[in-house]
Amino acid sequence: MAKFEMKDFVGVIPAMMTIFDKNEEIDEKATRDFVNYLIKKGVDGLYLTGSTGEGFLMTGEERKKVVEIVISEVDGRIPVMVHVGDIGTKKSIELAKHAYETGADAISSVPPFYWKFKEDNMFQYYKDISESTPLPMVVYNVPLVGALGIDFVKRLATIDNVKGVKYTLPTHFEIVQMKEQIGEDFIIYSGCDEMAVSGLMNGADGIIGSFYNIIPELFKDIYNAVRNNDMETARTKQDAAVHIIMYSVKYDFISIMRHVLRMLGVEGGYSRRPFSNLSDSEFEAVKSDLKEIKTKHNIEGVDFLDLL
Repeated sequence: MAKFEMKDFVGVIPAMMTIFDKNEEIDEKATRDFVNYLIKKGVDGLYLTGSTGEGFLMTGEERKKVVEIVISEVDGRIPVMVHVGDIGTKKSIELAKHAYETGADAISSVPPFYWKFKEDNMFQYYKDISESTPLPMVVYNVPLVGALGIDFVKRLATIDNVKGVKYTLPTHFEIVQMKEQIGEDFIIYSGCDEMAVSGLMNGADGIIGSFYNIIPELFKDIYNAVRNNDMETARTKQDAAVHIIMYSVKYDFISIMRHVLRMLGVEGGYSRRPFSNLSDSEFEAVKSDLKEIKTKHNIEGVDFLDLL
């Protein structure tokens, strides 16, 4: 059963990577070690089996296994949100029920994709999933599967269990509008790592993102700086994050994050095909570039960069 309410699900929340071994199988021990690493780094929650977690590259049973391992290891220390999105409502309901039975605190979903579904179809999709468990639902609004307009988000908010949105769009003025028009209790997460400061300044309650897997300390600094109105620190830290992110996305960036974790003494595993995995020699060139970025932009307070 859930241990946390939505009001507790704020702050810095990694969209957790799934740790696979060389044979592309889920690595349970490494996953448990990674959970403990992130908790020790002070993250405020975890978001499972989403895009960064390569959820769509897994079977339903594999997604369930990841959820079981992580929730078991978290053991109620921080809130856990499970992404249950899929094309088919029936498949998503099965994942949602499993998340509830396993002890998740919230569920989330992208809209159904591939076919160009009408708004009424998408509304019913969220309604059916939201009514399948008592858990709060967080709508995942992301351009990769078709961005949802603010009027439709407002419509979705009329569904009883829809309690928030993961807003991975650059139009942050809409965060202000949603807070005003839906209500302050509607929880909004800014999902653009490179725009965390903007999202928080415009009223986001928390930030969910990929790079929080490897530089949570940087985003904790950003979150606290904005909350304390220390905008110079927030800007400086965000600038550092942007340089790291924009360099990394030239590659299959999840592979870079896996190598960075190994630098930090954590087994980062391997990505599933069709994603590629950088070899150790290829990563040596990446390390050299990142060291140059650190020096050129005078980046401080980033654990893995301090090891270069």
